[in-house]
Amino acid sequence: MNKICFFDTKPYDKIFFEELKEKYQIEIEYFEPKLGPKTAFMAKGYEAVVAFVNDAIDQETIDTLYQNGTKLIAMRCAGYNNVDFKAAYDKVHVVRVPAYSPYAVAEHAMALLLTLNRKIHKAYVRTRDFNFSLNGLTGFDLHGKTMGVIGTGKIGRIFIDICKGFGLNVIAYDPYPIPDAGISYVTLEELCKQSDIISLHCPLTKDTFHLIDQKTISLMKKGVYIINTSRGALVNSEDLMEALKSEKVGGACLDVYEEETELFYEDMSYSIIHDDVLARIISMPNVIVTSHQAFLTKEALHNIADTTLSNCREFFDDLPLTNEICYQCSKGDNCHRKKNNRCF
Repeated sequence: MNKICFFDTKPYDKIFFEELKEKYQIEIEYFEPKLGPKTAFMAKGYEAVVAFVNDAIDQETIDTLYQNGTKLIAMRCAGYNNVDFKAAYDKVHVVRVPAYSPYAVAEHAMALLLTLNRKIHKAYVRTRDFNFSLNGLTGFDLHGKTMGVIGTGKIGRIFIDICKGFGLNVIAYDPYPIPDAGISYVTLEELCKQSDIISLHCPLTKDTFHLIDQKTISLMKKGVYIINTSRGALVNSEDLMEALKSEKVGGACLDVYEEETELFYEDMSYSIIHDDVLARIISMPNVIVTSHQAFLTKEALHNIADTTLSNCREFFDDLPLTNEICYQCSKGDNCHRKKNNRCF
């Protein structure tokens, strides 16, 4: 039976990987620390390691893994902007989970909006103290408002369907619009100008880094709501904070944050938070923050475990790596995948 090691283990991860490991004939060693330069040595003797989007998979980490015999990094997530692919190329294969439950993320985005708009989180705290006052809990009807959706991949399209169910007028921006999808595409500038609410559903790339910043915010309506359940660095956090202070942005629903790596998924309730921007954003009454939990449903966790272990099984059985990625994958023939079904 093949063995793999698993970094940054959380109880909810372990449940589903334990359920499925026999199916794929794989033994798993679970480690609590995140994968990074100081912990990569723990993988010595393991051909495959399972990592997450908040791990630090830089050149030093990859070199240590490679020197100690690791040949596969299996990301148990869709995102991979934390991987140094140039350092990994020709040394360690990288696979990911391209889709697990787009419904989970889309539904969470709407849940955040409904919670913040209707002040449900504040009402919950009040009524537990037997305070039944309605003062300060006024929201607005979603029906008839304009929702701007940035990114129309699987999650974006499901979120659009949810919005239509609420009677929202939906417009969208995507540099690669889908023909005949029934989606009203506009430019990014027009989306910013027309939208009452803007929701981000796009990957983090060099082109989308700080897509929401002082410039794009200046185009938006006063009081606009911004939802981000994708990647933290899509939004310039300092610019968002200033826009919230000036009330240019009326509310922010954030499941991600650009400097979340050392904070999210951990209990920091007994620690001093040195990130002043995050501390100020969380303290604002018109902001709701969740700790990158949009994916967290039973269905999604099952699918993540199933695909991750399937990726590992393909590697051990010397099969084509269905979900492999490398820094040359988008460069056509420069990637060897077309020749031998692996990136190198």
